[in-house]
Amino acid sequence: MKHILPLFTALLLSSCALFAATKSEPPYRQMDYGPSLNWTYQVEKDHIVYKGTAVQVDNEAGGIGKGRAWMLFDHDTLSMAAAWVSAEGKDARPFIDWKGVAFDGGHNSHASISGKPIFINRPGPGYAKPIAGTFDDPRYVSPVDKKRYGPIPREWGHFKGLYRTGNRVVISYSIGETAVLEMPGFESSSTTFTRTFFIEKLKQPLALRVAPESATVAIAGIQNAVLEKSEGEWMLRLPVSAQPLRFKILLGNGAQAELSAAAKASKIEAIEQLRGGPKAWGKSVITKIASGENARGFASDILTLPNSNPWNAWMRPGGFDFFPGGKRAAVCTWNGDVWLVDGVEGSVGAELQWRRIASGMFQPLGVKIVNEKIYVSCRDQIVRLNDLNGDGEIDYYENFNNDHQVTEHFHEFAMGLQTDKRGNFYYAKSARHALVGLIPQHGTLMRVSADGLKSSIVATGFRAANGVCVNDDGTFYVTDQEGHWTPKNRINLVKEGGFYGNMNTLVAKDQRPDDSAMSQPMIWITNAWDRSPGELVRVDSPTWGSLNGKLLNASYGTGKIYLVLQEQVGELQQGGVVPLPLNFPTGVMRGRFHPSGNFYTCGLFAWAGSSTQPGGFYRIRNTGAMDLPVSLSATKQGLVIGFTQSLDRESATSADFYDVKAWDLKRTANYGSKHFNERSLEVRGVELLPDGKSVRIKVADLAPSWGMSIRIRIKTSEGKALNCEIHNTIHALKD
Repeated sequence: MKHILPLFTALLLSSCALFAATKSEPPYRQMDYGPSLNWTYQVEKDHIVYKGTAVQVDNEAGGIGKGRAWMLFDHDTLSMAAAWVSAEGKDARPFIDWKGVAFDGGHNSHASISGKPIFINRPGPGYAKPIAGTFDDPRYVSPVDKKRYGPIPREWGHFKGLYRTGNRVVISYSIGETAVLEMPGFESSSTTFTRTFFIEKLKQPLALRVAPESATVAIAGIQNAVLEKSEGEWMLRLPVSAQPLRFKILLGNGAQAELSAAAKASKIEAIEQLRGGPKAWGKSVITKIASGENARGFASDILTLPNSNPWNAWMRPGGFDFFPGGKRAAVCTWNGDVWLVDGVEGSVGAELQWRRIASGMFQPLGVKIVNEKIYVSCRDQIVRLNDLNGDGEIDYYENFNNDHQVTEHFHEFAMGLQTDKRGNFYYAKSARHALVGLIPQHGTLMRVSADGLKSSIVATGFRAANGVCVNDDGTFYVTDQEGHWTPKNRINLVKEGGFYGNMNTLVAKDQRPDDSAMSQPMIWITNAWDRSPGELVRVDSPTWGSLNGKLLNASYGTGKIYLVLQEQVGELQQGGVVPLPLNFPTGVMRGRFHPSGNFYTCGLFAWAGSSTQPGGFYRIRNTGAMDLPVSLSATKQGLVIGFTQSLDRESATSADFYDVKAWDLKRTANYGSKHFNERSLEVRGVELLPDGKSVRIKVADLAPSWGMSIRIRIKTSEGKALNCEIHNTIHALKD
């Protein structure tokens, strides 16, 4: 081991100077991610691990970002892809280069390992196919770039999840009928990487790819295995065994004799017992509920995030859900955490108790609690969180479903997580930005069965659908973002099998439908009004009066909540959006109604938003004096708009207090669309309808239009100013 020992000596001596967290570091460098981080990693040219668990295997404090030695496991192929250490000298960099949208905000970039590789295995299955004994890669081949994506078939092998105890990580997976536990490790006394295995019973022979033949390899704890070189690699062959197997592979790049001696002296840990241990995060962080805005019938409260915390965790919430009873919630953050927060139902000034319970997940952007179990939608999988020893922290990160394929593209988020009455899960998977799709799941609405064993594509043609609203009738509401083939932002009523416009999502041109096959959105939203819509939520609260049962749309782009005004016209839905009178300092994306009837929302800022605070969590209360439009209908006799308040007849019937504009868009392969044929429409008169809360606006040349704005400056019957603006789409005029 003479080649590697000086390297580790230098690293240990310089550790404090090189990698201590300082306030000058960006937040993603300061953060303690825990001992492992699921992410996409490039290990060398033309070799990317799309679903990887990087594990810190030295014993340095501060988590994986402050480590010295790492190993990388590939979920898709069940192989140990690489092992590497920090480089020496003034240019030494820890762990990875920190490139990527969730780190430095970079587009069209992804993380690469840094430092000195000790070994890198070639891409492909880590184990031979059971019975057949071959390593031929059976995974999906993209017709576009000819690369392989996604997991190997379940009958060959399946990633089950991660156990974490302290700073040790045990990977659980199956090969055929054989359950395998594997722990990446490092022995500082001999500066050696290790792979420790436990196999309870081996029903079929296994062949395991260990390392390239340039590496030095030794085996401890097993007698009848065969370690051999084959086609440029070290191969370990294990025979059938009715007895448990517990053994260790030692890997380095030094002398074989030294490594063999280290193997003889090495202890083999009972890794099957590492399923729960002492708390990793310990203490709670206390914040308070603060007052927010109060305007025109709505009040907001701030559920203050624990931005100052012992782990420098970057608090950018991507999703949340309430536990039964509503006294606490689970909140996920974009850089991999889940936190529990107690006291969410409290009044202004009440304390919130935040506890970090999980970390190291791959860009989670949705949370759903089912039977008091927390499910988290991540880029690589839906994770089910398990507390095995009852200490309130997560010990087992269970792979509930990882069927979908992943590429390295920065834009490929998995957003939102909801269930239907049958227990099926739904999330939206984004497409590549400005590029043709590589995999079938690019730009899709995905369904996962209640048992997690099956997944399917519900609908296609999305660009960046930020979450999903599930309806009782088997339909969905899904927003989408302006971009290529998407002239403006969209609110879509989604039906199974539908195509929603983004031609780039379909991986082969001969698979593309005719352009006329695109399902029209309910509303085209101009980006000046809402530059990036988030998730839609059905109002489920009698305390919200005439808004109960209607849709709210959270806006990542503007930090607002919009009320959606829907109208059914034949087979189509159309309508408009009007903002609630509240503004938030960060983008809001997710929302849920609390048992109290109050609405809660959370979100974050990454790029291209008007509200740039890193993250926030809020509560909205209806204070009982709303004054806004609640209905819209486009008829041949005019625009009929209903309000929450009785109206002043004189102002409500004056055409001078209404302005109506319309415009068209063009849908092309280009990014977005300007307004075409923008025109002001003459308001020829206004009629106050018998209910005293509705008006019919008689508009000259009213016709179907892609986009429209309706500005209103009237008074309520009590003399209060009622100024508002609706943006809407008309597909057809009702009789």
